[in-house]
Amino acid sequence: MTGRPVAAAVSPGHGGLDGATARRRYVTVSFLFWLPIGMSIATGVLLFTERGMGLAAIAGFYAVHSLTAAAMELPTGGLSDVIGRRPVLAVAGLLNLTAFTLIGLGAAGWAIALGMGLMGLARALSSGPAEAWYVDTVHAHAGPDADLRTGLARGSSATSAALALGTLLGGGLPWLLGLAPGAGEWLADTTGGLVIPLSVPALLGALVEGVFVLYVLSALPEPPRPRTTLRRVMGGVPAAIAAGLRLGARDALIRRILLTASAAGAALAAVELLTPGRAADLMGTAESGALVFAGLACAGFLCSALGSQLAPIVARFTGSSERAVLTSLGLVTLGLTLLGLTTDATSPLATTVAVTGYGIVYLGLGAAGPNENDLLHRRVDASGRATALSVQSLSLQLVAAGAGLGAGALPPGPLPWLLAATAVLAGALLWVRRAAPVPPHHGPSSTGSPVAAPGPAGPLHDTAPEEIHPHARPT
Repeated sequence: MTGRPVAAAVSPGHGGLDGATARRRYVTVSFLFWLPIGMSIATGVLLFTERGMGLAAIAGFYAVHSLTAAAMELPTGGLSDVIGRRPVLAVAGLLNLTAFTLIGLGAAGWAIALGMGLMGLARALSSGPAEAWYVDTVHAHAGPDADLRTGLARGSSATSAALALGTLLGGGLPWLLGLAPGAGEWLADTTGGLVIPLSVPALLGALVEGVFVLYVLSALPEPPRPRTTLRRVMGGVPAAIAAGLRLGARDALIRRILLTASAAGAALAAVELLTPGRAADLMGTAESGALVFAGLACAGFLCSALGSQLAPIVARFTGSSERAVLTSLGLVTLGLTLLGLTTDATSPLATTVAVTGYGIVYLGLGAAGPNENDLLHRRVDASGRATALSVQSLSLQLVAAGAGLGAGALPPGPLPWLLAATAVLAGALLWVRRAAPVPPHHGPSSTGSPVAAPGPAGPLHDTAPEEIHPHARPT
C-alpha cells in the first residue's frame, strides 16, 4: 500500500462502471452467494439424520466447516489482493457447488464431511472479494471520498434477504414434496436412494451456485494484475497473515472495529445456540420447535436486512458512522437483555417480549455492519482491503466459537444471555469517545500516525493501478 492520494479518474479496468451499476452487481452477487446457504439452514440437521448420522457425527460435520473457515480465513484473505477479486469469487462458487452436491447426494459420513469442509473453505475465500470489488470500482469512478454506506447497506440487505428466502425455500420444498403422494418414494427409487425430499434444497443450491459463478465471471470486470506464479502466491501467505495480525496493533480505529466484530460474534453465538431450545420448550416438541425456529430465523434475517437499509439513515441521524455503531450496538444489548430476562417465562407477554428482543438483536447487528465497514474501507486501501475484511470475519468467527462453547457449558437460564449482552455492551462502550472524523486512507489517523493498513510483503504488494485505490456471517 502506498498511502498516496487517489485520482478520481475512471479506471478502464473496471469497465467504466458507474457507482449505481457497481452497486446493482454487488447486490446481485451477494444475493446469489447466500441464497443456497440459506436453503441449507432449515434442512441440514434433518438431512444428516435421515442419512443415518448421529448427533455426535452431525456436530462433527459442523465443526469441520467452522474450523476450516477459521483456519483458512487469513491465509486466503490476501489472495484476491494478489490474483484478483473475480477469480477468487469464482473458485468459492465452484467449491460451494461441489459441497452442496456432496451434501445432497452423499450417504457416507466422509462425503458429508468433505462437503462441509469445502463449504468452509468457500466461506473463507468469499469473505471480502465481492465487497472489495465494489469499493475498488466505486473509488475508481468517484474517488476515495465517494459514498460507500448505501452500497454496503444494500449488499448486506441482499445477503439477509437471500438467507430469509433461502430458509423458507429450504424448509418448504421438502414439505411440498411430501404433499404429493409417492413423490418422495419415486425420487428415492429413481436415484437409488441418493435423492430424497430433504436433499432437494441442497441440490437446488448447487444449481444456484453455477449461476453465481457464471455471473461473477461475466459481470465483475477488474483491472489486469501482474502475472504471478503459484510459488509467489503461496510465498505471500505468511506475509498476508502477518499483515492481518498487525492491522489492529497499528491503528486504534481498526482495533475498535475488530473488537466490535468479536462482540457481534458473542451475540450471534448466544442467539443461534440458545434460541432453538427455547422454541422447542415453548411448543412442547422438537418438531414444532424446529418449525417455529425456521420462521423466527427468517424474521431475524429480514430484521437484519431492514437494519442494513437503515444504516445510512442512522449515520445521518446520529452525525457519524462511529455514533451509528454505538447506537446500533446499544440496540443489540437491549435485545439480548430482553431475551435473558424472559428466559424462564412462557406467558404470552413474555413470549412477545422475547420475540421482540430477538428482532432487535438482528436489527441492531444489521445497522452496525455497514457503518463499521464504511469506517474500515476509509482506513485501508485496495492492496489490503480483502485481508482487512478477512481479519474482521476471523475475529467474529473465533469469538463466536468460544462464546458458543461457553454458553453451552453454562446452566440454562438468563446467565448466558446476560453475559452475551455484557460483551456487546463492552463493544459499544468502545465507541463512546467520539474520535476525529475518519479520513480516506491517505490522511492522518486518529492515533497521529499515517493511515494505512500494514501491507503484506513479497507478492502481496500494491498490484492495483494508482487510480483505483480506495461487510455474512450476517450470521
